Amino acid sequence: MSRLIPIEPLTAEAFAPFGDVITTEGKDYFMINNGSTRRYHKLATVEAEGQEASAIISIFRAQALPMPLTVTMMERHPLGSQAFIPLKRQPFLILVGPKGDQLDPASLRCFISDGSQGVNYHKGVWHHPVLALAAEDDFLVVDRSGSGNNCEEIFFPPEQQPLLQP
Repeated sequence: MSRLIPIEPLTAEAFAPFGDVITTEGKDYFMINNGSTRRYHKLATVEAEGQEASAIISIFRAQALPMPLTVTMMERHPLGSQAFIPLKRQPFLILVGPKGDQLDPASLRCFISDGSQGVNYHKGVWHHPVLALAAEDDFLVVDRSGSGNNCEEIFFPPEQQPLLQP
C-alpha cells in the first residue's frame, strides 16, 4: 500500500526549508506613486546562476491531473529559483522535498495555497511540476533562463511511489 502524503496549510514558517511564500498578508509595505500604491517590496529573491543566466517571466497554463495522484517523479532546478504566482486566485497544491542529490519519497511534504499565495522554490529544492486543482489554471512564473542543464528529474520505483489525495 502506498504512503498517503498529508496536505498542510501553506505558511511561511512551514515552507521555509523549501523557499518563500509570496503573499501580501502580514507583510510590510511602503507607499509609492504619490501615495496611490502600496509596494510590498522584495517578497522573494530570484536566483539565477551560470553563464548568460537571466531572470525571465512566463505564464504557465496548467491542467488539473487526475486525483488521487500516484507520485512517480519530482524535479529540481540546480541553477536557479522558480516562482509560481496564481493569476486566477484558485487554490493549488505544492509538493516538495528537501535539497540533496537523492530524494527519499518518505520526506515529501505537500502544502495547499489558498489562491492568494504563490511560492518561490529555492534553487535545488525538489518539487513536483505544477499541481492545479481547478480544471485549468494560470500561473505567472519567474525563473532562470540561460545555458546549462537547469532541470533534473528523479523517478521513484513503483514500491516507493506515494499517493496524493486532496
